[in-house]
Amino acid sequence: MAATPIRQITIVGGGTAGWMAAAVLAHHYREHQLRIQLVESEQIGTVGVGEATVPGIIRLNQYLGIKESEFIAATGATFKLGIEFADWYKPGESFFHPFADFGAPVGKLPFFPCWLKLHKLGRAAPLEDYCLSAAMAKAGRFAQTDDKATNPLALYSYAYHFDATRYARFLRNYAEERGVERIEGKVVEVRLNPDNGDIDKLQLEGDRQLGGDLFIDCSGFRGLLIEQALGTGYEDWSHWLPVDSAVAVQSERRGAPPPYTRATALAAGWRWRIPLQHRTGNGYVYCSAHAGDEEARNTLLADLDGEPLGEPRVLRFTAGMRKRFWHRNCVALGLASGFIEPLESTSISLIQTGVEKLLQFMPDLVPNTEKIAEANHLNRLEYERIRDFIILHYKLSGRDDTEFWRQLRAMPVPDSLQAKLDAFSEDGRLLNYEQESFSEASWLAIYNGLHFRPRQYLPDVDQLDTEQLAQLLEKMRRAVALGSEQAPRHEAFLAQLSAD
Repeated sequence: MAATPIRQITIVGGGTAGWMAAAVLAHHYREHQLRIQLVESEQIGTVGVGEATVPGIIRLNQYLGIKESEFIAATGATFKLGIEFADWYKPGESFFHPFADFGAPVGKLPFFPCWLKLHKLGRAAPLEDYCLSAAMAKAGRFAQTDDKATNPLALYSYAYHFDATRYARFLRNYAEERGVERIEGKVVEVRLNPDNGDIDKLQLEGDRQLGGDLFIDCSGFRGLLIEQALGTGYEDWSHWLPVDSAVAVQSERRGAPPPYTRATALAAGWRWRIPLQHRTGNGYVYCSAHAGDEEARNTLLADLDGEPLGEPRVLRFTAGMRKRFWHRNCVALGLASGFIEPLESTSISLIQTGVEKLLQFMPDLVPNTEKIAEANHLNRLEYERIRDFIILHYKLSGRDDTEFWRQLRAMPVPDSLQAKLDAFSEDGRLLNYEQESFSEASWLAIYNGLHFRPRQYLPDVDQLDTEQLAQLLEKMRRAVALGSEQAPRHEAFLAQLSAD
């Protein structure tokens, strides 16, 4: 790739990935002489089921100057305090993964080992009772965090559920208002430069050709540019994450939307339920070696909250990532870059962080080979960290009622994950690696929810008076309960936001 300034960026594919890239690039490089064009075809649909997010999206909206109320109204969004996991440890038992810490430090000691000591003595409430966002979620309540709060118990993050099609349209309007040119067309050929192997031209149906200095591949699983044209290669992780199919359908909304995503373990995978203002998103993610499409379809339709709004559609995927997301003069985003699986809602986040890497390592619009290599390195680490976190959910499950779950419980895991499991099992240490997407509290939520607890706690905790410690934790629990009771109902908060 020549080290000359980029003057034209061509994005292939719309949807969330394409229009997020277009919006961010148009905003970030607004002072540069840069032409951005996006080509998409109405004939080619988008996946459009990635409708739950993680808190990083708030940072994106703030960066783009998007008002939260406008975003909520345009996308039919609801708030998300975390994920409820039902039947993952065993049928009939659930736990919550909040976007927040549990408890508050006790002096210089972290909260968890203090709780663990009392738990072993039978004197502690469930861990989730010490988390405000978990308590609000269970009560169907929501309040925005107080930016001036200093009490650790009052600190938490949140994300959104939204209509992916509406979100892409919202970002398209944003991008086009800032000069991005949309081109209706279907790419039928990708022509490479015979001298350096870079992408040279895109041939559309008809006579039109599109050039560019940098091409962004948002063409979905097929990877039209990054794989079909450049042959970058794909790293298959299905031996750790064997779910390879999903059947999805939207349904009528019944009742008030809860402020969280629900993930329910099933015989051959798990089901998602994502509440929006105007409907509910549903899907069954499953392993085709353990369930057929018709079986999965029937299982999904049998447990909807409301009437289906269309015919269920089946999606196929292979868990893994491109060996490089930035190769030659092409950057792959979204499904073209890789796909781990929908659990923990990381797909949209990975689009966002992919664009952020592009900005970080090309601040002056001059590509550099060493910086591209570093961007690829960090992207790999990020994918691997998320991969390990997702594997954790399956590996620690207590279920042994089907061959699917027995297989996953018995499988060997990546060394990076095994090291974390060994450290936590010994004394509760939470290992942190470079490019972690999930906080220590998130790992703790899954460990605890799946009954994976350390053999011992930090010995320093024994220096604390047990009675005083029990009283302090009870005070924390009561403060969390009171804070939750004072928060408005989620639907009332949404209604007020719309009225303002």
